[in-house]
Amino acid sequence: MRTVTIRVLLLMLAVILAAPIWGQEVTLKGIVKDSSGEPLVGVSVQIKGTQNGTVTNVEGSFTLRATVKPTDKLVVSYIGMAKQEIEIGNKRNFNVLLKEDSQLLDDVVVTGFRSISKTNFTGSSTKLQQDELNIKGAVDLSRMLEGQAAGVSIQNVSGTFGAAPKVRVRGATSLSGENKPLWVIDGVIQEDLINVSNDELTSGDPTTLLGSAVAGLNASDIESIDVLKDAAATALYGARAMNGVVVVTTKRGSEGKPKVSYSGNFTVQLKPSYADYDIMNSADQMSVYAELERKGFLTSGIVNNANSGVYGKMYNLINTYNESTGKFGLENTPEARRQFLTRYANANTDWFDILFRNSLQQEHSISVSGGSNFSRSYLSLSFMNDEGWSVADKVKRYTANFRNDFTLSKKLKIGFQLVGSLRDQRTHPVPSPAAAIPWRVPTTATSISTPSATPSTPAVHSPATTRMANWSISPSTSLPSTSSMR
Repeated sequence: MRTVTIRVLLLMLAVILAAPIWGQEVTLKGIVKDSSGEPLVGVSVQIKGTQNGTVTNVEGSFTLRATVKPTDKLVVSYIGMAKQEIEIGNKRNFNVLLKEDSQLLDDVVVTGFRSISKTNFTGSSTKLQQDELNIKGAVDLSRMLEGQAAGVSIQNVSGTFGAAPKVRVRGATSLSGENKPLWVIDGVIQEDLINVSNDELTSGDPTTLLGSAVAGLNASDIESIDVLKDAAATALYGARAMNGVVVVTTKRGSEGKPKVSYSGNFTVQLKPSYADYDIMNSADQMSVYAELERKGFLTSGIVNNANSGVYGKMYNLINTYNESTGKFGLENTPEARRQFLTRYANANTDWFDILFRNSLQQEHSISVSGGSNFSRSYLSLSFMNDEGWSVADKVKRYTANFRNDFTLSKKLKIGFQLVGSLRDQRTHPVPSPAAAIPWRVPTTATSISTPSATPSTPAVHSPATTRMANWSISPSTSLPSTSSMR
């Protein structure tokens, strides 16, 4: 009996000691005020990591009944105010003082002409910082924007670097006209070198590689991107901005000692394999054709069809008579037909091995930034080399960016920027003649056709080489804005 009593007492002691660990139901009360001492209405008060929460009433007070542990925290948040996390411990009454969040209030929108406070800008916009755009393996700005901004749809219709993307801000505005937005880089409107229509985006024409206004921009130089979506953009840039405006702001020099930064990206793409896909080989495909023939679907009537395939070719040979030899292209006997079809059943051409290869893409960027109160400089150089996933693709890109900003007085700032890029790209040409390239575009393209391939050697078109150089000089002057920044 004595032993049982001791066990019961030990069990009760364990329960008492474990209560603070497992938590106990308590009532938490408090009041939330701002920095001026005024109570705040509608403040969210929640136990961190749980769904238990409430909001303050018109007097700024709250009452929350929940099961809590001493290590739990009370999260107090309000729009425009800095969020606070308060450890509960043994407290049951709280007096919370929320302060204004300066980051939220000082957020600005860059329109290309000036920077406007977020609170004073009435249009619809989305701002993206560099850390949000830093997508591993992406060296093209159009690919970096995918899925980053609400209402902005980007479809890269080609996997080739530099190909013009299909960008839509809040959908298409015209069935036959242009739907692409306006690109503005550091206040300078970037026009596409070649106007690419909606249909030409998917044509495979090499000239579409010149249709992207931002393919020569080094992603490491980007500071932020603002997407202007509504009529406010039209008021700034006119009818050209009816499809939206994408404003890109690049980095500037900073005060202090010279700072050297380096960034490198390495991406490996492995060529695909038939083992990765559930598809038929040559023998499987020919067995399906044989079954279709037995059921009467593949007869001599398919000769004139464009997609007649192997059986259409066989019937064509059977019906072709050579007068010089006095023989048909193929004897219409079961043995001759079986030998002809067996040749294709045993082909098993590994097109993945012929058309693709293991590819290494590398990008290197180095920048130097520094200056004083009077002058700030920024210099960057980058190199990108993509061996190409397909045997017909290869690209090298070199970029340079030099920028100087001078503060002459509190009311006057001037700047100078020199940007240059060089792209050497090899692409696969289309069978039809490529569209003419205007004389003002400094590019050259050559294409050489290979001789007819033998049956054992698949035909692979020679690639076309495109070399493109682009440079620009952008002076700028900055005056203080007359509008309030708060």
